[in-house]
Formats: sequence, structure tokens, C-alpha cells
Amino acid sequence: MVRGVASKVNRAYNFPMKLFLDTANVDHVTEIASWGVLDGVTTNPSLVAKEGKDFKETVLKMCALVPCVSAQVTATDAEGMQKQAVEYSKWHKHVVVKVPMTVEGLKALRFCKEKGIKTNCTLVFSLPQAMLAAKAGASIISPFVGRIDDAGGDGMQLIAEIMEAWEHYQFSTEVLVASTRKPEHIERAARIGAHIATIPYEVFKKLPLHPLTDTGLKKFMDDWTKTKG
Repeated sequence: MVRGVASKVNRAYNFPMKLFLDTANVDHVTEIASWGVLDGVTTNPSLVAKEGKDFKETVLKMCALVPCVSAQVTATDAEGMQKQAVEYSKWHKHVVVKVPMTVEGLKALRFCKEKGIKTNCTLVFSLPQAMLAAKAGASIISPFVGRIDDAGGDGMQLIAEIMEAWEHYQFSTEVLVASTRKPEHIERAARIGAHIATIPYEVFKKLPLHPLTDTGLKKFMDDWTKTKG
């Protein structure tokens, strides 16, 4: 199922998968952005609380480093979400307002779509939820693959099912693979054809590493030292 969807989707979407960092640590964003491969950041109240920093200040600092920063609302009712969405969207042009996948969240997504506010629908765990969020006008949806794995399911299978549906209906909503826990999640996301993967700092640091690269580089340098000697 996954392999079949991957080849089909890759023909449909001819662009590289975007890589986001999942963090509220500005120093980590600065470091990974310096690699030249970072496309955005996702954050949430839990991550900000962990860092003990001011939410707006943190978001603005990250907006100066990357072109897309998802900032999550804290209200649970549609009216409150809409008010926060308007406020956040005025902070910086790179802000994407993150809204939870609830009935109230759907109302907020439609409001934001009509107001031209970019959104990221978070806490998606099923294909019906993904479709509702897309129809409501979400710019991005975020299925949480790690949490599905924790519950005994296969999070990446859900991504494959969503991408298959997207191929049929040509939704403009981007699919972001969230709650990634290991490099294999990123590999499978790329093979399936997901638009974005958001990655914890510790996992992002593992992506450039391979033992054969290290041994190969050491051999090159050892041989170079011999030629100079």
C-alpha cells in the first residue's frame, strides 16, 4: 500500500519535501537554519512552557530565521480561536496559526480561510479529520504519527492514506508529518510523498550522520596526510 502510493504521489508533486523543526528553542532554530535546509518551525504551548520564554517574543525571533512558523492558539471555542488568529497573524507575515482539530477548530479554520490567514490544523489522527480540515480551508494539516504508533497503530500508514486521498481530490492543503520520533519516520514520509515533516532537534541532528561517511572521510584525510608527508 505505502509503496504504491509513494510512486503515484511522487509523480504528482514535483518539489522537495519541506523540513521543519519542532521546537520553541530559538538557539536550536538558529543552528539548524545555518545548515541551509530548514523551511519552517512548529511550536505549541507545551514547547514554549518548557523553554520558559515569552510566546510572542519567541515566535518573532523564529520568524526572522525561517519563512513559516506555526503558532498555536490556546482558546478552545471558535470565537476565541478567531480572535487569537487575527492577533497572531498581525505579528509577522511568516506566522501560520495552529488550530486544533475540533468542531470549534473547523469553524475557526473557515473563518481564517475567508480572512486570508494561513493555518495549520493540529492533532489530526484520522483520514476523516484530515478531509474535514482541508475542506474547512486549512493551509496545512498535522497528523501525529508518533502518538498513533504509541497507541499501537501505524502512523505512517495514515500518512499514506491521506496522500492517496489527496491524489484523488487535489486538495491544496499541505500534509505535515508531525510527532516524528526517529529518522525512519522522515524516510517513510519522503517515500510516501508527504509535503512537510516537522522534526525534533535531537532527531534532526541525526539526519546528516552515517558511519560510512565518517570512516570514508577519515580515510580521505589519512591519505591526504600521507601525500603531504
